[in-house]
Amino acid sequence: MSLFTLDRVLVPIDFSEASFNAVAETRAFVRDASHLYILHVLHPLHQGEPGVIWQTVNNETRKQHVEQAFYQRCQAPEYQGVHFSVLVGNPSEKIIDYANTNDINLIVIPSHGRTGISRFLLGSVAERVVRLAHCPVLVLRRSD
Repeated sequence: MSLFTLDRVLVPIDFSEASFNAVAETRAFVRDASHLYILHVLHPLHQGEPGVIWQTVNNETRKQHVEQAFYQRCQAPEYQGVHFSVLVGNPSEKIIDYANTNDINLIVIPSHGRTGISRFLLGSVAERVVRLAHCPVLVLRRSD
C-alpha cells in the first residue's frame, strides 16, 4: 500500500533554487518523468507597464521566454517527457485550477519560509494551496 499515488504529481515552480530542488527531489521520487507536471504561474501584466504601453511585451512572449528558460535549465535526459505549463494569473488559484483540471494526485510545493510581517503582507502560496487543494500537498521546507 502506498501513501501517495504517483501517477500525476504537480510541482509548481517560481524559478528559485528551492523550486528547482523540489523538482529534482520529486523527479527522483517519481519513477516515470511523464508522471511529473511542472507549472509556472506569471502574474498578470498591468496596463500601465512600459512594455504593455509600447506593445513590446504580452503574455504570449512572456510564456515563450519562461518555456525557453525552463528547457535550458532542465535539459538533462531524466526530464524528457515532463509536462511543463505556464499560466497567467493568481499563483495559488492557478495551481489549484491546474491540479483539478489535470486530475493531479499529489502537489509538491516548496516553502520559502517567510515569517512575520513579510508572510502577512506577501501571503503564502503554499499555505493557500494546502488549504484549498483537492489532493494531498507535500510542502518542502526550506533548509538553511
